[in-house]
Amino acid sequence: MTPFWISAFLDVPATDHARAADFWSAVTGMSPSEPRGDRGEFTTLVPEEGDGFLRMQRVGDGLARLHLDLHVEEPRAAADAAIARGAQELAELPGYVVLTSPGGLPFCFVGHPAGRRPPARTWTSGQSSLVDQVCLDIAPAAYDEELAFWAATTGFPLDAHQRHPEFRLLEGPDDQPLQLLVQRLDDGDGPTTAHFDLGTSDGGRSAEVARHEALGATVLREHEHWTVLNDPAGMTYCITDHPVR
Repeated sequence: MTPFWISAFLDVPATDHARAADFWSAVTGMSPSEPRGDRGEFTTLVPEEGDGFLRMQRVGDGLARLHLDLHVEEPRAAADAAIARGAQELAELPGYVVLTSPGGLPFCFVGHPAGRRPPARTWTSGQSSLVDQVCLDIAPAAYDEELAFWAATTGFPLDAHQRHPEFRLLEGPDDQPLQLLVQRLDDGDGPTTAHFDLGTSDGGRSAEVARHEALGATVLREHEHWTVLNDPAGMTYCITDHPVR
C-alpha cells in the first residue's frame, strides 16, 4: 500500500522542545500550529502554501530523534502487511498504528489527508531551500533487510546514487513532500535512525549553512556535496547540494 503522503516528526524532550521549535520554524519559514493532543504535545509546522509535512512531538526524556508518518487509506491493513515483512507493532490508537521497522526505526501508518506539496523558500541571501528528504541511517548488518523493507513498504522506485555507492534513493512522486535516501553506515550495529536533508538552489549551500549557524545550529563536518550540522536539541541533519525538487 503505497503512501499518498509522507510526513516526519521531530520527537524532542521537553527540556529542548521550545528552542527546537523556534529553530525549525525559523529554518523552514513555517509557523507552529496551536498545540494539540491530550498534553499539548503535538505541533505542526504550517507552510504559507501547501500542506504541512513537518511536525513536532514533545516527549518526556531521551535524545531527540526523527520518526516517519506514512499516510495511507487503510492504516490497519498497511500495518499488517508491514508486520509480515518484519516490522514490530508497538500500539494501535484511533486513526493510526505505531510500529518499528526491522532495524528499529519508529514509524506510523496514519490516515490523515494531505496532498499539496509546499514550494521551497527563497531567503534574503538569494538561495532557496526546503526540507525535502529523510535519510535512513542503517548499520551494515541490517542494511539488506532494511532496504528491502522500505522499498516494499513505500512502493517507491529504488535508484542507485551516482557518486556514492553507500546511498540508495527511494524516490516518491513529485507531489510527495519527502523522498527517502537510504544510507549504509560504515560500521556499528545500533538501530536504524533517520535525519533531515535540506535541498538548496545551485551554489546556495554556503549561504544556507551560514543562515542556520546564525539561528543556532553547529557545523559538525563538511563534505564535498553536503554539510553535517546539529540543531539546538542535538539532532543531526544535513544541508546538501541536491537541487530543491
